[in-house]
Amino acid sequence: MFNAIKLFNWNLPLSLMTEVTETPIDAQMLFGVGIALIFAGMLIVLATFLSFFFANAKAKGEGKSRGGGVIIIGPIPIIFGTDKETLKTVLLLSLALTIVVVIAIVVFHLLLR
Repeated sequence: MFNAIKLFNWNLPLSLMTEVTETPIDAQMLFGVGIALIFAGMLIVLATFLSFFFANAKAKGEGKSRGGGVIIIGPIPIIFGTDKETLKTVLLLSLALTIVVVIAIVVFHLLLR
């Protein structure tokens, strides 16, 4: 089982800092949170798809559709898109996300040793 780390309420003045009690985190709760995040991601993808679909349907043949995406497997991004400008934007966003994730992993590793 996982145990939570003892944290302090840093928003209070030093004289009023209180210790937060330790709460165990069980695997069942982590599993439930993971499933909820997966469903939330699926709903976001569905809402985005429907938004683009209805936006292009209102254009009545006028509009050009551009798009791109990224699949991040570990630290390696796989990038795809319809034009060079979209590819550059997705590339920059995926690199920024990858850098943030690597920094977060290093910081958490150093803090939780």
